[in-house]
Amino acid sequence: MAENGPAQGPDADVVRLTRDGGVAVLEIDRPPVNAFGQALRGGLEALLTIALADPGIHAVVIASEGRHFSGGADIREFGLPADPAVPSMSAICDRVELAGKPVIAAIQGSALGAGLELALACHLRIAGPQARFGLPEVGLGLCPGAGGTQRLPRLIGAQAALRLMLTGRAIGPAEAQSLGLIDGVVDAGLREAAVTLAAEIAAEVAAGRRTLARTRDRMDGMRDAAAYQSAVAASRAAHAKDRLPAAGRIVDCVEAAQLLPFDQGIAFERAAFDDLRASPESAGLRHAFLAERHIADFPEAGSVPRLVQTVGVVGLGRTGARIALQMAASGYRVITAERDAEALVAGLERVSDLQEQAVAAGRLTSEARDREWERLTPAIDLAALSQCDLVIEAVPDDLGSKSEVMAALAAALNPRAVFATSATFLTGDHLGRLTGRPADTLILRQPAVADRARLAEIGVGPETAADAVATVVAVAKKSGKLAVRVAAAPGLVGPRMQAALRTAADFLIEDGATPLQVDMALRAWGFAMGPYQASDAAGLDKDWAERQRAAPGRDPAARYVELADLLVESGRLGQETGRGYYIYDQGPGGREDPEVLALLAELRAAKGIVARPIGSDEIRDRCLAALANEGARILGEAVVPRASDIDVVMVAGQGFPRWQGGPMFRAEARGLLVLRAELRRFADQAPEFWAVAPLIDQLIRDGRKLSDLGA
Repeated sequence: MAENGPAQGPDADVVRLTRDGGVAVLEIDRPPVNAFGQALRGGLEALLTIALADPGIHAVVIASEGRHFSGGADIREFGLPADPAVPSMSAICDRVELAGKPVIAAIQGSALGAGLELALACHLRIAGPQARFGLPEVGLGLCPGAGGTQRLPRLIGAQAALRLMLTGRAIGPAEAQSLGLIDGVVDAGLREAAVTLAAEIAAEVAAGRRTLARTRDRMDGMRDAAAYQSAVAASRAAHAKDRLPAAGRIVDCVEAAQLLPFDQGIAFERAAFDDLRASPESAGLRHAFLAERHIADFPEAGSVPRLVQTVGVVGLGRTGARIALQMAASGYRVITAERDAEALVAGLERVSDLQEQAVAAGRLTSEARDREWERLTPAIDLAALSQCDLVIEAVPDDLGSKSEVMAALAAALNPRAVFATSATFLTGDHLGRLTGRPADTLILRQPAVADRARLAEIGVGPETAADAVATVVAVAKKSGKLAVRVAAAPGLVGPRMQAALRTAADFLIEDGATPLQVDMALRAWGFAMGPYQASDAAGLDKDWAERQRAAPGRDPAARYVELADLLVESGRLGQETGRGYYIYDQGPGGREDPEVLALLAELRAAKGIVARPIGSDEIRDRCLAALANEGARILGEAVVPRASDIDVVMVAGQGFPRWQGGPMFRAEARGLLVLRAELRRFADQAPEFWAVAPLIDQLIRDGRKLSDLGA
């Protein structure tokens, strides 16, 4: 029991000091993850000073309130002016380590990044059974910056330390104790155990029976110098061709821990951290990280989701089959429905093929495959879906077919069921009219390779109930997806952005580039796939159906490239048929097809276009400008409230390179004036397509930035 109440001070709201006999407990309390921003660092330093100066306090326990010890540094403060009166995290760790009194870390929940670095500086570390430990800075393009690269290998050696830092993965208490990272695991009463331990150690130190074990003086992980160097060399070789610099700098810092005195090693690490923090790659990765957290802020976020135990999937085509497996893998009972027995058999074969591919690739065990299959219940009678709490319609993108299915489903579903359609071409008003249940109906769009992409776009109509939105968000999260809430509007975000990219690319190939040149230029810049590779993988017929719907409203004077239509009409539907933009006769990667190049040459000749040389820089600049301009149109139409939401859609669902942040982040970093100048320069190619989005002109006129929207 604490003898005294909390010590008060300017930062008492984020750190509290209580006394238990001769032990001071410093309790960190800055929800949601106890991130070490300036307020928390200042509060911890102030109360640590009080505890160390008080002769009645003989030991200190650092503990936390909430589910986390600490999630790490507050990266939102990176780049902001620093308060010179607030110590750095590295200085706090030094203060803890060099304290003349024992300092014990009582770790519950996650100790990540700076949280783990603080624990490493303590003289002893004990943890609860739910604790997790990791240094995930590499995922932000950084290295640890508060001594992690110097203290961790001293405890557990170079090989284990590098494995943790280069993968960014978190480990549990059993593994941490076996490595020597922590000193003990306490099943219950963690704080009380830490106080008791701290008092015992303080007594032993006072009696001269024990000295404080400072991590900087430990050599447990460095006793075998040759093995240490071997681990460093192996990691350096493994990451020699990395596109991003963080891994290489981490290896350098771990090597420095062996070669340099501790304080020089700390300075070496800090220089590496500062260099990496200033890099554009880290800026992009940090933006992507924060953008993914901002998507949790949407109007229905506080609503209680409906209970979902059984999910129906209607339509077992490419997308539906993947969604059915995704739901089964998430633990739901899944009722799969098709229009007739023949279609159902074909769909189940598609599901089975996907499972076997996952087993062959090592992504799924045979036992997990069997468990997932057992959760699938086939049906050809829509009445079977009355048992479902959520039904996802994934029939082919034909308005007639979808309208018929949606009307039938509306009659079959139970009154509390949520209905999600994959029809991204519907408006919010149209959505409700098709089902007659506007409160229960929304759009759920996942990329064509739904089992591998992390994205789920949730299109919300004007009458969609808040708990229906919360339900689909919860299901998406349970299946490992990033759920981005958008307004139900034709194309949502992903398809519109992808269409803009494809249109810019189509103009380029009609002007003289080849599909392979475009794909290679964008992949060299960092895209996971080029637009033509992505089209072949998804199936060319999917976009073709959307183009046919849009054809009646297309301006006949606007530039239009017919190549994709001609490929579909000749039966070239992509990888599934062995031919699309590429020919797939020598493996899954495909190769350039002379027939496609000949067809492209015929199209140019028919329009009087003389092919010109087009370089990679022009391909990149035009495609990225098209993405940013379309994103500005989407923002201007209030489909999403924040530019960063568009970046999440592109990074998580469209293969945009994460370290580039997203098309809107890149546009802002380069400047809206630069973007507008580019768009105007490209306008002679297709004036309607390259017309500057009104929002860009408005922001420039008002002196505002894209990131100001929705703030």
